[in-house]
Amino acid sequence: MGIWIDTDMGFDDIAAMLVVLHAGEAVDGVSLVFGNVPLEQVRRNAAAAAHAFGWTFPIHRGRALPVLGKLETAERILGQTGMPTSGLSLPDAPALPDSDVFPALCRWLEDGEGPHRIMALGPLTNIAALALARPDLAARIDELTWMGGGVSSGNHTASAEFNAFADPEALAIVLAHGVPFRMVDLDLCRKVIAYPDDVEAIRTAGGAKAALLADLLAGYVAIGTSRGRTGMAIYDPCAAVALVDGDAVSFRPARIDVELAGALTRGRTVVETRGSHATFNAQYAVDVDAERARWHLLGALAKEAAR
Repeated sequence: MGIWIDTDMGFDDIAAMLVVLHAGEAVDGVSLVFGNVPLEQVRRNAAAAAHAFGWTFPIHRGRALPVLGKLETAERILGQTGMPTSGLSLPDAPALPDSDVFPALCRWLEDGEGPHRIMALGPLTNIAALALARPDLAARIDELTWMGGGVSSGNHTASAEFNAFADPEALAIVLAHGVPFRMVDLDLCRKVIAYPDDVEAIRTAGGAKAALLADLLAGYVAIGTSRGRTGMAIYDPCAAVALVDGDAVSFRPARIDVELAGALTRGRTVVETRGSHATFNAQYAVDVDAERARWHLLGALAKEAAR
């Protein structure tokens, strides 16, 4: 059985999906959620990516708003498309079929074959909706690997990582329902960096999409270099590496909770590692073989660029 991917479809989401696909994993379905940009732009990005890369797995419309509170996006960092670029952008493509994620995800979980593994790369709103409406099916999730949270600090605010801040109630709901949960957080992802020099190997790969992927990677790396850094942390692909290569990322059991109130603390993930102080409900990534993770990411991009 393949995996399910829940995504807000920015460039690092696409890169994560390519890591999964080029590792030989089958994708059974994809659900879209607001996040990097509003849902309609996420759907446009997904349609364009599916068209550009020849994806044939079903892609479903998910939630456009968080469980509570106002819509929060990362447009101030990523722009209106959610995908900065140094040149080429994903070309327009026909709209996706308007397929709702809830019945599709239910059907997938009702399948008796397993394991049911989910890679989530945005706010957890779709998974929370499932847990509330069909807790019996949420109990069939064998593994949920989520890129989100921050053990030591945030990025969208000083306290909160973006995916957690955009819908902390969704994160709280998923944790409360006992889904086998693995958090790949900011601290872990910041150990894996893409540099400007990495772009050239993608650009010269020779395939029809080489220039497009190189320009998107360059635009992503520029988020970091424009702020005086040497490169840009690789976020969503680290969750993909954790999923496809169990030896590259190590996890530790913990109690994970999320702050739901406070102007300065909402969305903060609190990670308690002392078994004497809490009952563990999750795992979080504590270490990564950075070069191995880069090999997975850059190798997947180069293979796709060479097609």
